[in-house]
Amino acid sequence: MGSLLKLCKPFFLTRFSSLPNSPANTHLRTHHCRALVRLKKRHGIFCSSSLSSSRPLASREVSGEHGGDGADGPAPAAELWLFNTMSRKKEAFRPKEEGKVGMYVCGVTAYDLSHIGHARVYVTFDVLYRYLKNLEYEVCYVRNFTDVDDKIIARANELGEDPISLSKRYCEEFYVDMVHLHCLPPSIEPRVSDHMPQIIDMIILDNGCAYQIDGDVYFSVDNFPDYGKLSGRKLEDNRAGERVAVDSRKKNPADFALWKSAKEGEPFWESPWGPGRPGWHIECSAMSAAHLGYSFDIHGGGMDLVFPHHENEIAQSCAACRQSNISYWIHNGFVTVDSEKMSKSLGNFFTIRQLESASERMYYIYQTLYDCENVISQHAVQQDSIPPDALDCITKFKNEFVAAMSDDLHTPVILAALSDPLKNINDLLHTRKGRKQQLRMESLAALEKVIGKVLTVLGLLPGSYLEVLQQLREKALKRAKLTEAEVLQKIRERTAARNAKEYEKSDMIRKDMATVGIALMDSPDGTTWRPSVPLAMQEQMAPTA
Repeated sequence: MGSLLKLCKPFFLTRFSSLPNSPANTHLRTHHCRALVRLKKRHGIFCSSSLSSSRPLASREVSGEHGGDGADGPAPAAELWLFNTMSRKKEAFRPKEEGKVGMYVCGVTAYDLSHIGHARVYVTFDVLYRYLKNLEYEVCYVRNFTDVDDKIIARANELGEDPISLSKRYCEEFYVDMVHLHCLPPSIEPRVSDHMPQIIDMIILDNGCAYQIDGDVYFSVDNFPDYGKLSGRKLEDNRAGERVAVDSRKKNPADFALWKSAKEGEPFWESPWGPGRPGWHIECSAMSAAHLGYSFDIHGGGMDLVFPHHENEIAQSCAACRQSNISYWIHNGFVTVDSEKMSKSLGNFFTIRQLESASERMYYIYQTLYDCENVISQHAVQQDSIPPDALDCITKFKNEFVAAMSDDLHTPVILAALSDPLKNINDLLHTRKGRKQQLRMESLAALEKVIGKVLTVLGLLPGSYLEVLQQLREKALKRAKLTEAEVLQKIRERTAARNAKEYEKSDMIRKDMATVGIALMDSPDGTTWRPSVPLAMQEQMAPTA
């Protein structure tokens, strides 16, 4: 089962190139974030769906002409361009091995429920994973769990619980959240506690890049000339206490721990330097090397990991193996609250389970597709061919999909591009001209099919349109603190006011409903309602001059 949290996915800007050091020079934000982070009620669930096994919408090889309904054939090939933090520019994606991709994404430190900043990371890389699979790459996607860490130990001590047991419990909670977000499971999900031999083997002292003090082992940044090449930071910028642990024994305040000697009450493992546990940074280097080797295609995570985590990963991995090389360092932006990064340390976070959504846009999309599916089910689709106007709409939409995804996964463009095929479907369903069109069922089937494939790649295709529509309505009612009967009563009162030509009263009822996120929709068949963005949220989301 997947949850309605996934409906927030379009509002997570997937594009990587809008980082502060990119040409676009804009801050990555979650669309509707200021509104969403204030919402604190839990979601229901709807059935998930797996990736389609049919032909991809975009192919890595240029295809020739194709017949049929236009929905099966691949769109024109386009190179995938991704923003590389290392080069600070978008680059054409070229895997190290033809047809295969190795991707490592830093996972959660499992000591609490995940917040919506985490959701942004894993939704973003889920879209990348799905799109690479859509391009017919064989993808090995590795996403780790950090289950040995200072924060885990501190939380376990607070609760009087074994640190490994606590971490295991929150790993299981993370799985629940990822299902709710409708994210595909990675190929491999390693845990630190299962990789102690690999971590210990990676710590090398005889090349001058590390040194031992009283059972602790530190990496010497002075002996790694390329330190800072990912973040662009200079060594003199790395003052002790600012994301670098203070320890007067270190040769340089920026030196970081590879191994920490055991302390009373903490879990430990035996090592050549005595009992202890690994530092945070070495964990990901060892796990990525264990499952992908020292040289692979993509290493990703949130923008907050550029320094020091990924900077330190590069240093220690290259010190352990000179051939260590990652082609693309990819980072998504923050979710911000009042211009500050959302994080547990700042106390300004909201868990994934506190996020509420009743998206008007998604309701419209799913309602249209449900209506289309319902009509098609009542008629036989007898021919493969469709009229030129429907074929042109499908071709245009597929081209826009490929162009947007190829441009650093520019997903908002795709969601905007949905408007044309959805309008075509609604015209065919509801207008007099559309209902009389030849091959109407064939056009509807082809349009619904291509939209479904795009939603699959974005991770937004539910198992049941009807079920998700009902749950969206339930979320809207819960948010508005109304019952269905109360909304219907307001509709009757408004209808009576309109019939009595009391238009001011009628308008006031409609506005009151819109204020709480209930849109009243008039049609020749009467008035219905659907979820909408509450007026207060619309004002918060409006761009400022």
